[in-house]
Amino acid sequence: MGSTSAHGHEGLGRRNLVKRSAALGLIAVPTMGFLSACATGGGGDENKTDKPKGEVTEKNPLGVKEGAPLEAFIFKGGLGDQYAKDAEADYKTTYKADVKHTGTQAVGPKLTPRFSGGNPPDVIDNSGADHLDMNRLSSQGQLQDLKELLDAPSMDDPAKKIRDVIHPSTLEKGKHGDKVDVLYYAFTVYGTWYSQKLLADKGWAYPKSFEEMIKLCGEIKKDGIAPWTYPGKYPYYVHFNLFAQIAKIGGLESWIAIDNLEPNAWTSNDAVKQTVEFYEELAAKKYFLAGTEGMTHIQSQTAWTKNNAVFIPNGSWLENEAAPTTPKDFGMAVGALFDGSSADKMPQGTLRGEPSEPYIVAAKGKNPRGGMELLRIMLSKKHAQNFATKVKSLTCVMDATEGMTLSPGLSSASNAFKAAGTNLINLQLQEWYPALTDQKIGGLTGQLLTGDLKAADWIKKTQAEADKVARDSSIAKFKRTS
Repeated sequence: MGSTSAHGHEGLGRRNLVKRSAALGLIAVPTMGFLSACATGGGGDENKTDKPKGEVTEKNPLGVKEGAPLEAFIFKGGLGDQYAKDAEADYKTTYKADVKHTGTQAVGPKLTPRFSGGNPPDVIDNSGADHLDMNRLSSQGQLQDLKELLDAPSMDDPAKKIRDVIHPSTLEKGKHGDKVDVLYYAFTVYGTWYSQKLLADKGWAYPKSFEEMIKLCGEIKKDGIAPWTYPGKYPYYVHFNLFAQIAKIGGLESWIAIDNLEPNAWTSNDAVKQTVEFYEELAAKKYFLAGTEGMTHIQSQTAWTKNNAVFIPNGSWLENEAAPTTPKDFGMAVGALFDGSSADKMPQGTLRGEPSEPYIVAAKGKNPRGGMELLRIMLSKKHAQNFATKVKSLTCVMDATEGMTLSPGLSSASNAFKAAGTNLINLQLQEWYPALTDQKIGGLTGQLLTGDLKAADWIKKTQAEADKVARDSSIAKFKRTS
C-alpha cells in the first residue's frame, strides 16, 4: 500500500502461515492489505523509554546509549531497503553500535511470534501484503509513543522540531487516539499513470473528466491498444483511484462518513454512484487489457511499460518497481483525478497524496531510543534526498527535493502535488479496515471490472460489508473529523 505498501505482494504465497499468524491476532487479515487495521487507545508503560539510556546532549537529544545494539526490520518491496541501510550506516558510525538489519517481504509472519514473545526488533518498516496489524499492536501498548522524536530537534536545523519539518498529514495519519505512534516515512502520490511519449506520439491529451476519458478510450481501442490495465489478482489497487474519486466528486465530508462506517454512507452518496458507474462503463465497453483480471501488479505494470495499455492506477512507488522494464524515453507521468461534472465539490487538479510506508518503534524492544534516533536520521534532508534518488519517491520531509534533478515519474508526481495545493485527499478506510477494503470490497471490485457485477449491486454489497464491520464489536473503531 501502502502501500507501501501495496507494492509487495510477493508474500501472498504464504497464506497458511499468515492464517496461523492471524489467529494470534497480530496480522491484519487476510493479508492482501495495503497498510494496516484497527485499534483502541493504548495503555500500559509504552511511553517509558528507560532502557537503555545515554546522556542527553545537543547532538544526542533522545539520549541514545552509545554502543547499544539496534535491530531494524525493513520491508523490502517496491522501494527496496538500501535507503534504510544507508541511514543505519550513519547510526552505526555515530553511536559506535552494531546494527542488525533484516530486509523481508513477510514482516507480519516473521514478527508475530516475536511480539508475542516480548522480544520484537527496535524499529520496523511495517509495509507490504503481510504487515502487522498496527492498530491492534497500539491498543496492546506495543508501539512506542513517538512524542519525544517529534519534539526532538531536526538534524538540519536544531531550531526546528521534527514535527515542524514533516508534512502535517504525517502526524494525523500516524495517530491512534491522541498519540502518534506510527511514522509514515514516504509520501505517496496516487493517480492514473501514463507514458508522456505514447500520448504525444498518438496526439492524445490526458483526459480531465470521466466523459473525456470514456471518449478517449474509444479512440485508443480503435488504434489497437488497450486503454487500461490493473492488477486483477489484487483489484484493490483500483481503489487508490476509485475511493479518491468519490471524495473528489462528493467532497471530503462525504468520504469521512465512509471512513467512519456511518449507515448508508455508500448507498446515499451520489458521488459513489457516479464513480462506480464510470468503472462499470469501462468494463462494459471492454476497455481493459485482455487477461488483466489474472495479472499480478508486476505483470500489469510490465504490460503497461510495453505500451500494451495506456493507463494504470497506482502509487508513486511504481517508477522504482517498474524500472526494470521501463524504456528510457517512456516519460512516466501521473495524472490527477477526473472531474465527474461541474457540480464536483473539489476542483480540477485535486490529487490523492498521503503519507505511506509506516515505521513503528517497538515499545518493548531492547533499544526504543535507538529506534527513534534512526528515524530522526532518516528525516534529515540528506537521507530524504537519498530516498528520492534511490527509490524515485517523495518522503514526508517537506521541500527535501527542492533543487534536485528528479526522475520523470517523481518529477511528474512532485508537480502534481504542487499543483494540487491544498486540494489533497487523504483516506483512512484502507488503513483502518484493510480486510474490508482489500478482501471484501476488493472482491466486489474484481467482479465489477470483469463485468460480472453491476454498479448498483457493487454499492449495495459494499454497504452491507461496511455495516458488518460497524457491527463487529471485536474490531476496534476510529473516527475522523477532517
